[in-house]
Amino acid sequence: MEEPIIELRHLQLQDYLGLKAAMKEAYSEIGGSYWQAEAIESLLNLFPEGQLCVLVNNEVAASALSIIIDSDELDDEHTYKQVTGNFSFDTHNPKGDILYGIEVFVHPKYRGLRLGRRLYDARKELCENLNLRAIMAGGRIPNYNKYSDELSPRKYIEKVRLKEIYDPTLTFQLSNNFHVKRVLKNYLPGDTESEDYATLLEWNNIYYQEKEKLINAPKAIVRLGIVQWQMRLFPSFEAIVEQMEYFIDAMSDYQSDFILFPEFFNAPLMAEYNHLGEAKAIRELAKFTEPLREKFAEFAVSYNVNIISGSMPLVEENKLYNT
Repeated sequence: MEEPIIELRHLQLQDYLGLKAAMKEAYSEIGGSYWQAEAIESLLNLFPEGQLCVLVNNEVAASALSIIIDSDELDDEHTYKQVTGNFSFDTHNPKGDILYGIEVFVHPKYRGLRLGRRLYDARKELCENLNLRAIMAGGRIPNYNKYSDELSPRKYIEKVRLKEIYDPTLTFQLSNNFHVKRVLKNYLPGDTESEDYATLLEWNNIYYQEKEKLINAPKAIVRLGIVQWQMRLFPSFEAIVEQMEYFIDAMSDYQSDFILFPEFFNAPLMAEYNHLGEAKAIRELAKFTEPLREKFAEFAVSYNVNIISGSMPLVEENKLYNT
């Protein structure tokens, strides 16, 4: 018997009919789903180098499709529909740092030729060449339905990792040096074999070099920290400043670009003047506005964050303003 001729290359639009036929066979047990020609054409236009296929004797036998996403825009608790932009791939970001695998399959006739490993090695090489931080993908756990009555997803994954249970997808991923980052629920609705669970898998590129961040470079995403301020009495001005710094410190650790305090967060300082009546008490409260503003300015510099203090009363030329 002659050795098969195996070719790994980038997918081309003229491969579509072969790709469709191979996908239908690969997913015959779950309805034979496949990508429409328009979706493949869109991927090839957006990110041609990320679309790979393996031909065996000039027949499409396997394929791996991917996009680039920005990790700052990716919620760990996401679905397949969300990460693909409702299958429009508008989530693809050439300036992102993650190569996200949206498809990999092997025609049943060609399983055993290690075609999946060839595709994964090619993906790793692409990740390294593009200087991306990692490869991520949502992975099915198709054998979980056989154990779901006795094992939680976490325990099932652990037994697969220890090779006590074989799972055709997860075992393959782990053998390719991927690790499970978390368990996803409803990643692929209707995946009864996986009981609607999936694993979020990650492979880290050890050669990744973080791109230089230019000072004052424009941002596409802004992180806003909103303070949930509990209205309660404070024994002194210093006590309310200490509470302010607590929130600023915490949100700075989360790398917030802006921290938003609520309107009249300083109102508890007015308690000392309740005996004066509302109008006079507000004027007394206004005396704290400038010291608070100075403290905010100090914290903004020391914690390197923009602070929006919310409105506070201010008296100028004997007139009361809400600033």
